[in-house]
Amino acid sequence: NAIAPGYIATDNTQALQDDPQRSRAILDRIPAGRWGNADDLAGATVFLASDAAAYIHGTVLPVDGGWLGR
Repeated sequence: NAIAPGYIATDNTQALQDDPQRSRAILDRIPAGRWGNADDLAGATVFLASDAAAYIHGTVLPVDGGWLGR
């Protein structure tokens, strides 16, 4: 199993966040209307590591604010 994060506000994406045009273009495509943060990944991580996911195999779980669903 894997988690496929969307745009997460980290040091690695800081340049994109700081560029008003690029950041606006990204935010316009995210239905949640915001950059994700590390805490947004926590629920998916705990779920996939728990017994609740014991019969889930080979799944990629997007945590992307709706990016793929738009």
